[in-house]
Amino acid sequence: MNHLSDLTLTRRDLLIAGALTAGASAVPALAAAPAAAAAAPLPVAPTPPVMGKVSLRINGKQQQLQVDTRTTLLDLLRENLQLSGTKKGCDHGQCGACTVIVDGRRINSCLSLAVMHEGAEVTTIEGLGTPDKLHAMQAAFIKHDGYQCGYCTPGQICSAVAVIEEIRQGLPSHVSGSLVEKPLLSPAELRERMSGNICRCGAYSNIIDAITEYANATQGGKA
Repeated sequence: MNHLSDLTLTRRDLLIAGALTAGASAVPALAAAPAAAAAAPLPVAPTPPVMGKVSLRINGKQQQLQVDTRTTLLDLLRENLQLSGTKKGCDHGQCGACTVIVDGRRINSCLSLAVMHEGAEVTTIEGLGTPDKLHAMQAAFIKHDGYQCGYCTPGQICSAVAVIEEIRQGLPSHVSGSLVEKPLLSPAELRERMSGNICRCGAYSNIIDAITEYANATQGGKA
């Protein structure tokens, strides 16, 4: 071929040549695919959960359960015992809707594993009072309309009962004027102690009124 005019490659010939080249280059890859699939590791079977026994006294009743050791106290109450009064809000310990009382102290049950509380005394909103026999704090919340949608109310009430007990025991808070003197039952003290319980409806002033009335009515008594 002495001149470019002797080149008679047509567009059709070019497309055919390109297809043949692509097909030839794909043959080794296709041939290697079965071998690669055979060499791939088989899927690993999921590891079964580690189960553990836990014995708790919940609302005055002894409970013995076998649960996944990763089960939170909140999920044990709601899913295993159907005590759905304790609410799951943020599930990160920020809203306080899951507050329960364990051995006299309030905790966020969503952040605590059930197996950590072997032998503990747990009180939920169902254990404080019933519709026909309200706890005094529940009655105060109703009187002062300390709730709107009501979702946060069980945690608010459990926390409020524990707050009054903390003040009576002389436990200081961030706003307490002294670490050795008994804290005052003041709105500022109550607001600080209840700050971990979020009410998106904004019934805070009514909640403080309800707690104050309860505290004054039970002054010197046991919450």
